[in-house]
Order: sequence, then C-alpha cells, then structure tokens
Amino acid sequence: MVEVSAILLGAGESKRMGVDKLSLPWGRETVLEHCLKTLLQTKVKEVIVVLNDRMKWIVNHSKDQKVDPERRFSTPPSKAGLGAVERVKVVKNPYYKRGMGTSIRRGLQAIDPSSQGILIALGDQPLIKTRTINALIRAFVQKKGTIVVPSFWGKQGHPVIFHRQYLKELLKLKGDVGGRFIIEKHPKEVWLVRVKSKGVTKDIDTWKDYEKVVKK
Repeated sequence: MVEVSAILLGAGESKRMGVDKLSLPWGRETVLEHCLKTLLQTKVKEVIVVLNDRMKWIVNHSKDQKVDPERRFSTPPSKAGLGAVERVKVVKNPYYKRGMGTSIRRGLQAIDPSSQGILIALGDQPLIKTRTINALIRAFVQKKGTIVVPSFWGKQGHPVIFHRQYLKELLKLKGDVGGRFIIEKHPKEVWLVRVKSKGVTKDIDTWKDYEKVVKK
C-alpha cells in the first residue's frame, strides 16, 4: 500500500505581515489550525507540523499541558472535532531564520520511514480543499508521476508530493526555494493535476492577501 506523509510548514517569520500570520483568525480557528484540519481530513497517513516559537500556543491547545512538543498530540488542537489526531506530530525548527529549506529538513526527520510519498504543504494556504489534496494523492498512488503538482489555470501551486526517491535532494535544500529547484530539475517526472480550486495558488503574504482570502 502506497502511503503519503504530509509536512505542514508553519515556522516562517511573517516578515511582510509584521505579525504572526498563521495565528490570525480563520473562522473559529487560526489560519494554521484550519490548514492542519484540512490535511487531517484527507488520506495522508500523518501530518508533521513544523513550528518555531509558536510551539507554546499550539501545544497549549491540548488538554494535557504536559504534552511533549516533540511527540504526537494527545487531543485535538481545536474544537473542530478532528478524529485521528494521533496522526499529528509537532516538531520545532530552531534554524527557521535560515529559510524554508531548514523546516523541510526538520519535517523530513520526523516522517514515517514506510511512507513513499512526501507532501509538502504551506501553513498560509487556508483556501486549499480536501478534495484537491486527495486528487493529488490519487495521482501519486496511481504512479502518474514521482512528483505531483497541482495546477490552476496553467499556474503551478502547492501542496506538492515528492516520491521518497528525492529524499536526499530535499534534505539539501537551502534558503526559501522550497522544492521548486527539484521540480525544475526533473521535469519529465512531474505530473500536473489540473484543479478547479484557486486555493493552490493563493497564500497569505500581506495584510491585503489576508483581507482578500478571509472574505472567501
């Protein structure tokens, strides 16, 4: 059985916002919590949430205040009625100021070794749909490509699924380039999944971005 582990990146500095954008309200949740809930409603095997100093507030959402932040949640991070929360791991990236590549590496260190797919999701894309992520997973399971990328009106977006064969290349990522370098390096291995949701190309970088998406 082909299984996919998800890495949810939530350790950015939010420099352009001036505030922690992932802590901003999204309904009754925060932006990050909503992204986490969406992933938990998909067919991913587990979700590794990579954080920086926000570790304290997300762990405090647990009823068990003694939860080790390097281990799994014992209770849901919100009141959304999430089911299999044992599928969540929270890890801290002490080197987050060096760029997204360090967060990806930190997440990779925590994934289940049996997972064939590595889905990398951004914590500031709350408009992504569960069905979109499941469509990417189906394409990966069906071996359409060893790199699966969503596409909305010809524009590539996130999340992206990488086969485990790219693990060494992912571990070498530096700065804020993410997995784009690997995608460009292996164009013949990329399978584009055309989706109807523009959420794959919409993230929150500025207050204007947030004001736009929060009204959706």
